[in-house]
Amino acid sequence: MPFALDLPVIFAFIIAFAIFAYVVMDGFDLGIGILFMAIPAGRERDSAMNSIAPVWDGNETWLVLGGGGLLAAFPLAYGMILSALYAPIIAMLLALVFRGVAFEFRWRDPAHRAFWDAAFSIGSVVATLAQGITLGGLLQGVAVANREYAGGWFDWLSPFSVLVGVSLVVGYALLGATWLIMKSEGTLQDRCYGLALRLGIAVIVAMAAVSAWTPYLREAYWLRWFAWPQVLFTAQVPLLVVITSAVFFFSLRRRHHYTPFLMTLGLFTLGLLGLGISLYPYVVPPSVSIWDAAAPNVSLKFMLPGVLVMVPIILAYTGYSYWVFRGKTGHEGYH
Repeated sequence: MPFALDLPVIFAFIIAFAIFAYVVMDGFDLGIGILFMAIPAGRERDSAMNSIAPVWDGNETWLVLGGGGLLAAFPLAYGMILSALYAPIIAMLLALVFRGVAFEFRWRDPAHRAFWDAAFSIGSVVATLAQGITLGGLLQGVAVANREYAGGWFDWLSPFSVLVGVSLVVGYALLGATWLIMKSEGTLQDRCYGLALRLGIAVIVAMAAVSAWTPYLREAYWLRWFAWPQVLFTAQVPLLVVITSAVFFFSLRRRHHYTPFLMTLGLFTLGLLGLGISLYPYVVPPSVSIWDAAAPNVSLKFMLPGVLVMVPIILAYTGYSYWVFRGKTGHEGYH
């Protein structure tokens, strides 16, 4: 196959990587927001907030890259997805703005800190729920006719999309709890060990529920998971989930500091791999493939050098930020 014909696949993987990076990096700070009201006000809550203060806004770079990349590389899919999922996407963006304002104002307006703490938590929950509902609405399929969205305003809202939304809230909360295990000490760390145990069980149940439901959404999903011989490959995903979960719970029992977070990242990686297995090669299921939605190859060729330069730069400064602010965080923090 000529190189030019592979460009849509290359950009699809770049966008998938950006989404993965966003989920991993912004997931734990959204998770801290989800757990925020369960953490006592004062030193513990300040320590939790300070653990993400140096990196939280930079994490959303990947959301911009994913959304902007989708518009540039797959404009047809961008238009269809926004038309189908306009309400939850707008809710997500407004909630991210709301929590961003609350994050800054809680330090500068101590007289109303309780209000800003609640706003930070509510914004985090709404943003995460909207992300999950968006994913669920996309996975269940988008009605398309004549290369345009042909569904209704509330087609995204279904029991399955709500299940995915709630599952993502639980998953991000687990990321937040394990991040705090890694970054905190004392009573906050002890509290997060207990939270992580309960949330870990909830995440496994949620993953099992979503995984069991997904193949019944469309026959194509069923075939991708269970048709022979690819079932020999796809069966490894749930097996790896079981192994990763076992290591996760073992590390909690032994009170490891870093392993619970790494194993939670592993569960998210396997979940996104499962999503890729279900969706590929469609960017707007069930009818619009990567190649159908892609921009002209001449446009993709023009963009590719810039992407190949910028993505490593973003990775470099992101990695440097995490390296500089590595280690435990106290309540005095970086604000």
